[in-house]
Amino acid sequence: VCGVNLDSYDPKYKVSNASCTTNCLAPLAKVINDHFGIVEGLMTTVHATTATQKTVDGPSSKDWRGGRSVNNNIIPSSTGAAKAVGKVIPCLNGKLTGLAFRVPTINVSVVDLVVRLEKDATYQEIKDVVKKAAEGEYKGILEYTEDAVVSADFVGC
Repeated sequence: VCGVNLDSYDPKYKVSNASCTTNCLAPLAKVINDHFGIVEGLMTTVHATTATQKTVDGPSSKDWRGGRSVNNNIIPSSTGAAKAVGKVIPCLNGKLTGLAFRVPTINVSVVDLVVRLEKDATYQEIKDVVKKAAEGEYKGILEYTEDAVVSADFVGC
C-alpha cells in the first residue's frame, strides 16, 4: 500500500495493490498509529455501488442482502479492509475491525475510523497531525480538507 509498506516491496515479486478501502484506511491508520498509537479501532466504509451489485432485486449465491437492488437501498456488507491493514501494518494486526454499507452513488466512498489511542490527544492535535502528513510525506496519498464538500466533489480527484 503506497505510503504504508512500499519501502518493504521487493520488485522480484509481482503483487496486486490492495482494495480501494484498504488504500484509504491504511495510510490514515499508519499516521494515527505512528503519532498516537492505536489500541483498537472500528472502521466503517460507506461504499459506492460496484459492478457486482444487482440493479434490481434478484437471487444471490452469496447472501440475501447481496441480491437486493443497489439503486434504492443502503446495503450492509462485510469488508476485509480492517484485516488487510493488519497485514500491511503488522503492529495493527487484530486491532481493527470493520463493516461496510453499499449505497446508491456511482462513485466515491468514505471511510470513518474510530480508535482508542495509547496517548492522550485532542481533536485538534489529531487534525493537525493528519493535515501535516497530507501536506508532507503523504502528499498525493492522503488528503485533508475542512471544506463543505459532498462526494461528487471528489470525482476525478
